[in-house]
Amino acid sequence: MDAGDLLYDVGAIAAFGAIGLLLMAAGYALVDALTPGSLRELIWERRNGNAAVLLASNTLAVAAIVVTAILSSYDGLGEGLISTAVYGALGLALMAVCFFVVDAFTPGRLGDLVTDAERHPAAWVSASAHLSVALIVAAAIS
Repeated sequence: MDAGDLLYDVGAIAAFGAIGLLLMAAGYALVDALTPGSLRELIWERRNGNAAVLLASNTLAVAAIVVTAILSSYDGLGEGLISTAVYGALGLALMAVCFFVVDAFTPGRLGDLVTDAERHPAAWVSASAHLSVALIVAAAIS
């Protein structure tokens, strides 16, 4: 491997890493928008386990989609970055739809249940739904 190849690879890794970080930040913003209150306050100040489970599942779900998109990306760096960003955004959109679908079948409001101070099984149901959607998207990508 020569220095030019190494620099290209480092640049590609940095670019894919940046796309992944942007998508995870978008996932954070999505969960924050779908749940009542501030995730920052709920998780880091109130130590709310339900909100933490939901956010953690979303982060893992986004990572699963991004990893699969990178592994399946087109040969060209530009096309690979674009496809990774598009597949990641689609995954986030589908996770948001899934949140609303689970909410429709939940007595009360799902957002209120997952931000409750007491542990609530609804947080785990919603978390598993996020991961399930991500696995479906990842399989469709590959």
